[in-house]
Amino acid sequence: MADPLHVEVVSADRAVWSGEAVSITARTTEGDLGILPGHSPVLAVLVPSGVEIATPEGHREVIAVDGGFVSCAQGRVSILSEYAALGGEIDAARARSELDDLLGRVDDHEPDEELQAAIARAQAQVKAAERGR
Repeated sequence: MADPLHVEVVSADRAVWSGEAVSITARTTEGDLGILPGHSPVLAVLVPSGVEIATPEGHREVIAVDGGFVSCAQGRVSILSEYAALGGEIDAARARSELDDLLGRVDDHEPDEELQAAIARAQAQVKAAERGR
C-alpha cells in the first residue's frame, strides 16, 4: 500500500486541519474529485461544499469550505479556501437557522451574486455539521 497523503487545509485566517489521509473527496467545478495515495498531480477549483478526509486510523473529518482550490502533487494535498471550518466546530442549529434566514430573503426574483454565495456557504456549513457528527 502507498504511503498516506499529507494534507493541509488552510483558510484565510488559520490552518484548519493538517495530517495524514488515505482518501479525500472534494466537490469541484468539474464534479466530485477523489484523491487516493499515488494520485497524479491535479489542481482544481472548489465549490462551496464539505470536503471529506479519511485518516489512516479510520476517522473521517468533514470540513466546510466556501470555494477555493485543491492541489495534489507528490503525495501532498493542499486545500486553500477563504473560509474553512471543521464540521465538529459548526453549530448545526445555528447554521440551519442562518440558511433558513438567507433562503427567506429569496423572493420571486433571482438572488444576486452575494446572496447566492452566502446561501452556498451556509449550505456547506449545514452539510459539514451534519456529516461531521
